[in-house]
This record gives sequence, C-alpha cells and structure tokens, in this order.
Amino acid sequence: MGHLTKPFRSTRKGLRLYCTAWVITLAGPACAGGPPAVDLYVSQSPPLTVLEPTDQEGNNRITGIVGEVTAKAATLAGYDLHPQALPWARSQRIVRSGKNQLIIPLSRTSDREDQYTWIAPVMTMDRAFFSLDKRVDTFEQARLTYGRVAVGMGSAQEQMLRDQGFSAEQIYSLKIGENPAQMLLLGRVDAWFNGVPETRYFWPQVSDRPLLTSPALMKSDLYLACSKICDPRMVDDFRKAIQTLRSDGTVQRIIDTYLARIAAHASESVHATPQQ
Repeated sequence: MGHLTKPFRSTRKGLRLYCTAWVITLAGPACAGGPPAVDLYVSQSPPLTVLEPTDQEGNNRITGIVGEVTAKAATLAGYDLHPQALPWARSQRIVRSGKNQLIIPLSRTSDREDQYTWIAPVMTMDRAFFSLDKRVDTFEQARLTYGRVAVGMGSAQEQMLRDQGFSAEQIYSLKIGENPAQMLLLGRVDAWFNGVPETRYFWPQVSDRPLLTSPALMKSDLYLACSKICDPRMVDDFRKAIQTLRSDGTVQRIIDTYLARIAAHASESVHATPQQ
C-alpha cells in the first residue's frame, strides 16, 4: 500500500533531547529542543493503524486510517509521538494504569467507558461474521451455528461475543502470530468475527475464495484515547486538532483513499488468474 500523505516520523535519538518531565507537566511550556514527547500505543491492525518497521535512522512511520489522522493531529497540536506496538491487551493495560499515554484505535464501549479519557472519534467501524460455508444474520444464529469463532484477543468484539452469550469454548481469542484468515482456510475455526475494513484488507492476500459475510452486527466509533489520568491541556489540544482535520475534510479524504484502495485490491484479487 503506497503512502497517502507525507509520513510522520518519530526519531528515537531526537527524543532524548526533550524534557524528561513531560509526564508531570504537559500543560507547561515545551522545553528547549522540541515539543513534548507522548507515548502512543498502536494496534497492528491494517488498514486502521500500522507502526512500520524502524529504519536505519531510528525513525518510525505510522500509517493506516486512524494512524495517519493521529499523526497529523499530533503535528498540528505540537506534540512528538513516541509510537510502539505491543500485544493489544497489554497495550490497553499499560495505558489504563498509566498517565498521559495515548492509544489507537480504541472502540468506545460501555465496559471501557470509565477506564480511559476519550479524546475524539476518528471513524466508525462495522463488525461482522465471516465464514466460508455458513452465513448468519444475527448473533443468536451465529451462537447456534458456529462451534468456534476467531476474534482478536482484548478486542471490543471479543467482549461483545461474551455479552451475547457465546461460551468460552466457542470464543477463540487469537494469540500473537496467529492468522485468522489461514485458520478459516484450514478449518480450525468456523467463523471470524472482525471489523469489515480489516477483513477486506486481509482476505485477498491469502485466498480468492469468496467469504460469506453477515450483516453488520456491531458498530462502534474508533477513538484516539488517553489514560484515565490525562493532562487536560493535551486532551484539548488533540481534540481541537482532530476537529480541525475533520472540518477541513482531511479525515474523510484519508478514509476514502484507504477504502478505495482496499476495494481495488479486492477486485484485482477476484479477477486475477490463480497460479498453478
């Protein structure tokens, strides 16, 4: 996937020049040498957020829909992001118990409401069930049809399956390195409950077999969020920056460009001649 905008860069070497006391007082003036550095925890979830590999100069690039919007907002608000990608459940624990730490893309759900500071929504995402041989229309039908459903560990959709009465045996929480698309192809799971954009991004890379897709059964906003204890000025700075990007059309342009590329790649996959 090509770069849609000028990539955001965070230089680890340069971060050492910044204040080490930013966590205590982000609301104060930035120290000499650059803007305050802020930890950002990123889920590796293309096309939503991707932390690209560190280059030879120690720079990271954040891509993906929510990733690009967040990077632009940081530049506009005057902050230097220090991004890192850890297992998603671990990232959430760190941010929940920390101070002034950012996280993307986080679904705003009732069970998370009091655990974070919700800065601003970036986009709305639908979730659905994906299967190779059994299409369903409701959660109840899925619960009665699928013996094993793959779902991201620590994700909002994992909690939704529990809330909808799926048993522990039915919920297969994906571990690091496990590929849900491959698990579907190998018959290790009966379905995959996941975000629609993510699945449409991944599936053409592993198979040209058609996926049976349920209606969108879960919809939630994906947020830039912060620790529960979060500097009010930083929250306001990022909130205003994202609102500016939304008002001038930048957010929608980024969303449209990524989704158009996903649709184009899916079409190319369907019409490509399989290699023998």
